[in-house]
Amino acid sequence: MKEHLFEYLLRLGDDSLILGHRVSEWCGHGPILEEDIALTNISLDLIGQATSLLKYAAEVEGKGRNEDQLAFLRIDREYKNSLLVEQQNGDFGVTIMRQFLFDAYRMPLYEALSKSKDEHLAAIAEKSLKETKYHYRHSAEWVIRLGDGTDESHERVQNALDALYRYSSDLFFTNEVDEALVKKGIIPEIKVIRNKWLLSVKNVFTEATLEIPTNNWEQIGGRIGKHSEYLGHLLAEMQYMQRTYPNLEW
Repeated sequence: MKEHLFEYLLRLGDDSLILGHRVSEWCGHGPILEEDIALTNISLDLIGQATSLLKYAAEVEGKGRNEDQLAFLRIDREYKNSLLVEQQNGDFGVTIMRQFLFDAYRMPLYEALSKSKDEHLAAIAEKSLKETKYHYRHSAEWVIRLGDGTDESHERVQNALDALYRYSSDLFFTNEVDEALVKKGIIPEIKVIRNKWLLSVKNVFTEATLEIPTNNWEQIGGRIGKHSEYLGHLLAEMQYMQRTYPNLEW
């Protein structure tokens, strides 16, 4: 059971870590000052969640590693984040669409995990839920604003949806890890989370006058370490200091 919990915590922690790094790339490059600050704060929230989740994962693993070593000293195939979160930022519409698809999944997931029989995981989820509700509200409002805005903003955010929607399936990947933890009451049934996610995205896309792609091949593999080329480039940058100066501490 420890192996299953460790694997699941890596999924949660890696999602937050990789998306947090992606969003941090907007620091100093936001379209307006207020949004530059908002994206930076979202990034910090995600990195904070990653720290808590990976610290707990290290404790569960029991092999003497800490959260920093899990974050910075693994190779790409050892990361369990979804394919969605590692996709490149693109323009502002792409970043917001990626964030919204993720937030609409994370919010009901944290709501369910806050009732987990694993008290430590429940505590992390309860704290993170407060932040994630803000993230969801922020990204949903922007999707609506862009989708129901000018012809150009509508076209750009629709193109972003067309490009990214295929990767959302990876958020709901399940295997024996999930089956074992569901039986123990540690995590919820993922189909319940997916139904809530689908209801949220449909409601927002209707208001944003956006159409969900119908002919879209599902892309999965991140949960089992099969990633896009973008993760390797991201890790090369993210891990540079730790690999150049081993055991570096601030």
